[in-house]
Parts: sequence; structure tokens; C-alpha cells
Amino acid sequence: MHSSLIQPNQSLDTDLAYQKAILGSVSRTFALTIPLLPPVIEKVVGNTYLLCRIVDTIEDASDLSPETKQALSKLFLDAVLERTTVESFVEPCLLALQNYRNQDELDLIAHTPTVLRILHTYSANDQAAVSRCISIMSEGMSRFHGKQTGAGLKDLKEFEEYCYVVAGVVGELLTTIFSNHSPAFAKRIQGHEPLAIDFGQALQMTNILKDSPEDIARGVSWKPADISQASLLNIAHSKPKDALDYILLIPKSEPGMRRFCFLAFGLAVMTLSKISERKSWHGQSEIKLSRKTVMTFYAFTKIAVASDSLMRIFFIIAGRFLSKKA
Repeated sequence: MHSSLIQPNQSLDTDLAYQKAILGSVSRTFALTIPLLPPVIEKVVGNTYLLCRIVDTIEDASDLSPETKQALSKLFLDAVLERTTVESFVEPCLLALQNYRNQDELDLIAHTPTVLRILHTYSANDQAAVSRCISIMSEGMSRFHGKQTGAGLKDLKEFEEYCYVVAGVVGELLTTIFSNHSPAFAKRIQGHEPLAIDFGQALQMTNILKDSPEDIARGVSWKPADISQASLLNIAHSKPKDALDYILLIPKSEPGMRRFCFLAFGLAVMTLSKISERKSWHGQSEIKLSRKTVMTFYAFTKIAVASDSLMRIFFIIAGRFLSKKA
């Protein structure tokens, strides 16, 4: 699958170099966590993140109508599933997003052929897992395009459904990819698969709370309308326990997988604790973790993932703080 935007004789190494570079441009957090994974898994997860980011970019375009977003999401999914050419998505998407401000995300969309070329080099099992994830996310988020209002989602059930299609399904994807490459993890996760959804939802609920001032400024709320901020914080605080249980199922013989998950988990828990300190905030800058905090915790994870007890102690300390502040 080629595009006039990309020379067809580019090597896989060139494509992967682009994937790594654009990952660092569109997400500092995932640019920090994804390289912790074993090389084969790192490439698949990095590729999936970029595909998810394209779906997110369509959702975040505040000047597009729900109908336009749904149409673009369908074109993107059709391109991923090879039902149509990638140009059928890229050209109308860039045209629709001509007023979009994030140039890195626009560059990513322009390089959709590159991202899909990389996807199609993976094993059939990995490709199937990625396609399932993008299908559920793209179709699921399309259902919510018409629900983007300042009033919020209808109720807790709708909120949890949104968190599933945005992030719970990513937890399922990680579980499948991890299992494809780690027989030890595949054995340990049997019977505990729902924890994967909790892991993804824990991160997403944190993001929704963290991003809520910016979302409200553009006339959108992803919080349930019938639940108070305090109650929502309590729900968000309960999710990390299941997320930690998920991480502890990853064998110690897979330190990269453990560290990837624990780093994302710990940053979310610490962000929740900062949110809990405030009755209100006006932007991410007020609750953003300092670079020193992030890098200190990054170093801590290298030691912590070798010890279940150390990871539990971290969560007990953070959990008590959250409970006290909630």
C-alpha cells in the first residue's frame, strides 16, 4: 500500500525511524514508556499507539461536525482493514483538518501509509489484535461523536462504555500482544482477563479528569452528568488497585513489560493525587507532574519491578494519600 506522499522504495528501517521520531513528537509520556518494552513488542505497541492517535486527532478536532468525524473514522478504519486505499483517507482527512493547530498530528496523518506499512510487517496474530483494537475504538468513538457536549455523558454506564472503547480495549490489546510473545504471561493471565480492561480504564479516567478544564473550554465533557466530581474521583481511585493486580500478573522474567505498565500506572496515580489536592484547576499546568518527579519515578521503576512488595508499598502510600484527599 503506497501513497504519493511517501516514496515506495523506503526501507522498513526508514519507516521505523519515522515511527520512533513521531512518537516522541506526539506523546512525551509514551515516548518514555514504550521503549521499555522488548524490541518486538515495542514496535507493535508503538505502531498501535500512532494508529490510536490518529483516531484521537479526529475526535479532538473541535470544528468538525459529528457527521464529518464519523465519515473520517470510517475511512480510516477501512484503510487499516485494507478495504480501501490509504489515500482515500489521508487526502480528505487533511483537507477537513486544514485549520487544526497540532502540526505533529497532521504530519502523522500524512504519514498514515508509513504507519500501515509497518503494521503489515507484523505476525498475523499481532495484526489481528491491532485491527480488533482499532475497529472497536474507531467504531466506538464514532458512537460518541454526537455526544460531545458540555453537559457530559448521560450516566456512569455511558462513561464506563466510553472509557472502554477509548482505553479498556487497549488493555485487552496489550494482553493479547504480551501473550503472543510471552508464554509465561499467557499462562498467568488466564482467568484474569478483565483486569486488562481495568488497567486501561484506570489510565483513561485519570486523563479525563486531568483534561477536563481544556475539554470544557472547547464545549465538551466526558464526565458522567449525574455524578459529582468527588464521587468520580472515588471511582477513579478504586480502579488503580485492579490495575496493579494486572501488573503483578506479568512475570518478573519480563521486566520490560512490567516496567512499561508500572511507569504508566504510577504516573497516573501521582497525577490523581495532585488532582485530589484541588477543588478546581484551570489547566493541565496546575496538576502536571514536574520533570524531576517523572524522571525520579522512572528511575524507581527499574528497581521496583523486581519486587512485588515494593510496587505494593508504592501503591499503599499513594492509595492512602488519595483516600485521605478524596
